Amino acid sequence: MPSTAHHVDASSTSGPADGGRQSPTALKCPFLRDVSSEKQMDSSVVAAASPEVHDDIIALSINESVAGADISSELKVDQAAALPTPHQFAYSECFKEKLAAKKADHSYRVFRKVARMANSFPHAKEHTGHEKRVNVWCSNDYLGMSRDPRVMEGAKKAIDHFGTGAGGTRNISGNTILHEALEKKLAEVHQKERALVFTSCFVANDTTLFTLSRQLPGCHIFSDAGNHASMIQGIRNSGCPKHVFRHNDPEHLEELLQKVPRHVPKIVAFETVHSMTGAVCPLQDMCEVSHRYGAMTFVDEVHAVGLYGRRGGGIGDRDGLSHEIDIVSGTLGKAFGNLGGYIAGSEEVVDMVRSYGAGFIFTTSLPPSVLGGALAAIEILSSEEGVKLRSQHQAAVRLLRQSLTDAGLPVVHCPSHIIPVHVGNPAHATLVSDVLLSEYHHYVQAINYPTVARGEEKLRLAATPYHTPEMINMLVKDLVTVWQDVGLPLDHKCAESKECTFCKKPLNFTVYEDRANALPRSACDKPYCPRLSAAAA
Repeated sequence: MPSTAHHVDASSTSGPADGGRQSPTALKCPFLRDVSSEKQMDSSVVAAASPEVHDDIIALSINESVAGADISSELKVDQAAALPTPHQFAYSECFKEKLAAKKADHSYRVFRKVARMANSFPHAKEHTGHEKRVNVWCSNDYLGMSRDPRVMEGAKKAIDHFGTGAGGTRNISGNTILHEALEKKLAEVHQKERALVFTSCFVANDTTLFTLSRQLPGCHIFSDAGNHASMIQGIRNSGCPKHVFRHNDPEHLEELLQKVPRHVPKIVAFETVHSMTGAVCPLQDMCEVSHRYGAMTFVDEVHAVGLYGRRGGGIGDRDGLSHEIDIVSGTLGKAFGNLGGYIAGSEEVVDMVRSYGAGFIFTTSLPPSVLGGALAAIEILSSEEGVKLRSQHQAAVRLLRQSLTDAGLPVVHCPSHIIPVHVGNPAHATLVSDVLLSEYHHYVQAINYPTVARGEEKLRLAATPYHTPEMINMLVKDLVTVWQDVGLPLDHKCAESKECTFCKKPLNFTVYEDRANALPRSACDKPYCPRLSAAAA
């Protein structure tokens, strides 16, 4: 009776001495390409990985002679061979040296033991050393949604109805009505046909850029020099030709686009609000240049969603330019106060990522608690209440920025809610942060390399609607004291500057707030504009 087991070339796995018995290692692995029949094969190649990743694993039938054999002797580990030898690579020593180098240049990250207090936002309990109550100035929970009673109730109800976990991938028992309701709501916020949620926005950016660029034949990617690591990783791993343009520079982008034929598929990837500098991109110019040369736009609105626009859809929503963005990515973990990421775009684009994106397909889906909480937060922030909360937030940001500037601290001026204070030295940045926390109970995070370039070390502050004028005044007073104690200079000439550090255009934060709250324009010359369709409805 012929054997049903899968074999490779017997000559490479057994000889006369073993009586022809099949080694267990000779069983065919379902994830490896069959190389036994290849005539011309590089002898240095052991096995080539299959280019396809399978959703389901084929059932393997095992040769009876193998299944019944005692193979324990073949699997015994030679204990003597397992011991370190003089010729073995010193793994631990290598890792220790690398970590020591990070500690020496102050780029080694030390996690604060901080327990945020849902009933006393924006305070937390800090557990390094003795427990103390601190005021948090560096959270990305910009609007305090994570502790809003309605958001917490949404999460609790979801757990009561569905349990704590999703139970699988979206394709295998992990898709719920909450997933689809959340995606529908996100599509509405961004005025897109469809949305797709991911376990994080890092995964959303990485997966989307990798997947689309690999599926578009001969695709070229144009990437902003200031892009987040998640976008850089997806672009790099795609292996597509990459063109890096200067940060927020549409003229340089155009120079690069001109060098690639118009018929060649192209993706232009950039952020609206930069996470570390607070700079806001010239969205209209970037989109117009991209489309002029036949490119798709991939726009990261992670630090803008929930914070700008009538619906909380970000800078595109604020400026009435949502229709110019082909693919938008956002997060549920910052202004929306939960966890996860998403993309929104046309039906075809989103379905491509859903169908081909390994980072979406092969991971357990978001748990019900996150979905229930996120839905509640988005409902709040896309309503009139959200408009009022954003206005309160911008007022707190304006007061903090102005107070820091008036005190002579080197504030990086930019038209967003992120307030960087330039330090320029990693040791000083870390020391200021440490002293503020340990002695004055203000949690302000130092940002060092590699998050920012060397020489650009800074403190990154983020006010919330719940930081009172008294809290702001106390922070500025204490920061000035620590700043001078460390030996850093104050510069009251900074107070005279009213222009953006990046584009050099005048900044009028009152006008900026009004613009952020303004309704989208009621007319558009773009055919089939989704804003016009929404207005007509």
